[in-house]
Amino acid sequence: MAIVKTERHEDMPPPVSQTGVIGWLRENLFSSPLNGLLTLISIYVAWVALSGIINYAFIHANFAGETRADCTDSGACWVFIKARFGQIMYGFYPPEERWRVDVGYVLGAIGLFAILSDVVKNKKWPAVYMFGVYPVICFFLFSGGYFGLPTVETSEWGGLFLTLVLASVSIFVALPLGIVLALGRRSDMPIVRMLCVGFIELIRGVPLITVLFMASVMLPLFLPEGVNFDKLLRALVGMSLFSAAYMAEVVRGGLQAIPKGQLEAAKTLGLGYWQAMALIILPQALKISIPSIVNTFIGLFKDTTLVLIIGLLDLLSIVKAGTTDKEWVGMATEGYVFVAAVFWVFCFSMSRYSIWLEHKLHTGHKR
Repeated sequence: MAIVKTERHEDMPPPVSQTGVIGWLRENLFSSPLNGLLTLISIYVAWVALSGIINYAFIHANFAGETRADCTDSGACWVFIKARFGQIMYGFYPPEERWRVDVGYVLGAIGLFAILSDVVKNKKWPAVYMFGVYPVICFFLFSGGYFGLPTVETSEWGGLFLTLVLASVSIFVALPLGIVLALGRRSDMPIVRMLCVGFIELIRGVPLITVLFMASVMLPLFLPEGVNFDKLLRALVGMSLFSAAYMAEVVRGGLQAIPKGQLEAAKTLGLGYWQAMALIILPQALKISIPSIVNTFIGLFKDTTLVLIIGLLDLLSIVKAGTTDKEWVGMATEGYVFVAAVFWVFCFSMSRYSIWLEHKLHTGHKR
């Protein structure tokens, strides 16, 4: 008589060499002799490079002191950044009034947190605050001349403060204007379509430097006599229009990715064109276009360094100007490394938020 066991044995654990850190290393870095050799060579090269950077930037660097005499030649002289930190952050904004910029930063951070995070579920009022109330507050706060605040001319703005003003205003203007241009380019009205196509192709056909020159030199020629804009406003107009043209193509690509049946289904529900676009088509198109939209924002943020050609001292320009001071000649490396680190922090943050937002809004488009 045969005895058959019907009970299931407990599953045996996988081999140690196939799990955990060891398993990951075998699968990704040492899956073959050639991959193992390349991994070891890469580790050696990274070690040589990083050890030199760490020694220069941290171990043998100079952090204490106030003048060039406090620095040695063995490492980086971060005393330069320390001594000119206020100018790098605020430009020539009066030191006694810099608290106004700090207040603007805090108010902006609160608004962005409310819009970008999941803590606040209803985004209506944070959006009204950021797009309607906050710009007005910043205008009176930064420029002054009202409520007892001293006037600070835009010619005194500079450094990271000016870079953030240029980038944030251009981004807030470029996105809605780009959406309008994208819809106009797909319009059935020939005149609207031709105007949008002409504007987009004209702007995309010239470099940003040319647009900035035109905004700085030619824009006043089209204004009524006696009306004049300062350099900052001209730069904002040029950068916003330039970015809007590229944003329009990004949004148009997202619109073309939406099946035509979506609009037809919306019409069968009794929705008009603008209702269908606002409630059905655009939310899907913008969600698909998130990587390209953020990529355009990152490019715009880095392009703010070009405003030097029209006389504005942004973050990079103010650091470069500081290295021409006879006391700090030769500090270009430290200055450029600091600027690169600041730009990397902002651009990397935008990139990571884009990835998080893609995962949050993922509804089946990912393949």
